[in-house]
Amino acid sequence: MTTSSGRDDTAQRPTSLSPSRASDFMQCPLLYRFRVIDKLPEKPSEAATRGTLVHAVLERLFDDPATERTAGRARAMVPGQWERLLESKPQLMELFAEDPEGERLSRWLAEAEKLVERWFTLEDPTRLEPAERELFVETELESGLRLRGIIDRVDVTPSGDVRIVDYKTGKAPRPEYAEGALFQMKFYALVIWRWKGVVPRRLQLVYLGSGDVLTYDPVVADLERVERKLLALWDAIKEATETGDWRPRPTKLCGWCDHRAVCPEFGGTPPAYPLPVALTVRPTDPPREDQGRMGPV
Repeated sequence: MTTSSGRDDTAQRPTSLSPSRASDFMQCPLLYRFRVIDKLPEKPSEAATRGTLVHAVLERLFDDPATERTAGRARAMVPGQWERLLESKPQLMELFAEDPEGERLSRWLAEAEKLVERWFTLEDPTRLEPAERELFVETELESGLRLRGIIDRVDVTPSGDVRIVDYKTGKAPRPEYAEGALFQMKFYALVIWRWKGVVPRRLQLVYLGSGDVLTYDPVVADLERVERKLLALWDAIKEATETGDWRPRPTKLCGWCDHRAVCPEFGGTPPAYPLPVALTVRPTDPPREDQGRMGPV
């Protein structure tokens, strides 16, 4: 509900942090505001929807007995999972509204099938029995910050070692950008550690777009650093929420943003801020003897 002043009474202050939203704020604070506070709608993209479809296939494949987890079986699941996805989100059909003959949809589904098939060159599902799939995790730190997210797959060895696995339908980053790619996985590892008291033995990113597997074995010091980073990030989010000061941060990713029409960097005007703004008055410095005189520059 929007009042005459333009303020949305349903808007809520952020109460938790996920890897995606943390990445949003680090990428662009204004993008975080648009998604979390303003909740501006975004058009579905072919790439993101294909990722959702591939994830659904890889999750459901483990419903079958190990001997039936074949590449052919997985490929055959793609059309059916697409129909299920459409049932839950009919708006996704907008992606192919201008494709009356279905040619683009056919190519898109074929690309999803190739990604699914490539997974079999990277892992052998007949030898895997995941402990969890699409696991929702949540924990509250001593500071009160609540962390949450969804892990694609959790494997547990007989000895109790934990491996967190995440599927990516894009290509693996160059080595100099690997740390950024691992941020999400370290976030999940921190949640597992604070929730269960167990440091995951391995973090594994499976890049279906390029056929690469990126692994990392975290230690407590890693997770403590991530926790400090998240606490500092949360302080910045709380300050921006209180002041209403959400600065855009232009990057090459702006070309993919759905909100350029309301972004000041592109000549737009953001919607009225839907939360009350607290005016912060900073204490003034005590007067000095030389106040008012120009000293040497």
